[in-house]
Amino acid sequence: MSESFLLDPVQVLYGSHQPLIQDAVLIENGEIKAFGKKAREQGKAMRVKLKSTPYQLLAPCLVDPHSILEEPYNNPSETLVSLRDKAANAGYGHLALMPRSPIWRDRGQHLKGFENPNSDVFVHLWGGFTQGGKGNELSPHAELLQHGAIGLAEDDAMLPIGVLKRALSLGEMAKFPILLAPRDIAVQEDGLVREGVETLRAGWPPNPLASETLPLGQLLELHRQYPAIAIRIMNISTAEGVTMLSNSTTRPMASVCWWHLIKDSASLSNNELGWNVIPSIGGPNDRNALIQGLQERIITAVAVNAIPLNEEETKLFPEQRLPGLSGYQFVLPSLWQELVVKSKFKIEQLWEALSFGPSRMLNIKEERLQIGSRRWLLFDPNKVWKEDLDHKKEIYCANQPLQGENIIGKVINCGLKNEAIQND
Repeated sequence: MSESFLLDPVQVLYGSHQPLIQDAVLIENGEIKAFGKKAREQGKAMRVKLKSTPYQLLAPCLVDPHSILEEPYNNPSETLVSLRDKAANAGYGHLALMPRSPIWRDRGQHLKGFENPNSDVFVHLWGGFTQGGKGNELSPHAELLQHGAIGLAEDDAMLPIGVLKRALSLGEMAKFPILLAPRDIAVQEDGLVREGVETLRAGWPPNPLASETLPLGQLLELHRQYPAIAIRIMNISTAEGVTMLSNSTTRPMASVCWWHLIKDSASLSNNELGWNVIPSIGGPNDRNALIQGLQERIITAVAVNAIPLNEEETKLFPEQRLPGLSGYQFVLPSLWQELVVKSKFKIEQLWEALSFGPSRMLNIKEERLQIGSRRWLLFDPNKVWKEDLDHKKEIYCANQPLQGENIIGKVINCGLKNEAIQND
């Protein structure tokens, strides 16, 4: 961004444990140059454009603790370049990608090629917990961490308990986080939507509650037995799961997918994309419990949990297509409406869920506003817009929800520099 401007007044959230205030901020060529009185003085001397934005918010960038990008280079749905671009436009400064890939990220050499010195969007990689993601033989954990893995993860389902205990006993992950999903595939079978009255009424194959609670109970027990190991729970999706976390004496950090906070089986229309997701979408009681768990910090972080799919895949019936949604640009606006407007979250609580909490899950430094930094976003909660995807784009991620709907709230500016590497 080449434009220089003075925001005065604007709502400012400097970082975690900081109150939301109204202040003045001077931005020059994408960098924060000054706050408060100094910003006004320097802005006047520079004769920069003054923008009165009392309802807009300048805040630290967002952090996504887990999403999936199977083929980062030659993929008509999403590439590493398009992903960074979408993330920057949505205000995301950190992304962590799961190891799922045709070349499973279970060796040090499989973690190469994701760096970009021209981009302020940092892409972190979870190293594969087992070889090939098959849940049998352990991958070389120490090697993966030495080669830059942010931590260790498997996929979106529970590992065999014997394999987990063997790895935890070896302890090669040291203080690095390990990300585990409480989902038992054998119990779920062909279940598509969490069991409940709405599921029966709609005629969807039900996913038993036990597919989450049984493996979650095992993971909580492992966390009790190995308190020094940084176990992270991904994608809590049920009211019972929130209760189990709340009652745990040694509570691990846990994430929830953004979609499970804004939609449930009673609010989805039959033709929406959001029925087939992992973990299964729950009922209103599940969604309300997840929101409350997030507000009470029982749940640590909100994940985008993006899984890009092509247009051909999305045209299949829900029970036939691959599960998953994408759409970084919808996360902050949707959660602002659902959590801040409807559920009366404080803005600080929303950023705890979307930025500071995810940073702690990843064991990375929390984002904050500071002089000389480009790591900021400007959010307009009143901006109304529509996402009408252009099918002529070379990179087209088709499984983005909320297409054609009026969206309230938008990231209208972001300082993150993101330039694709030019190949000679």
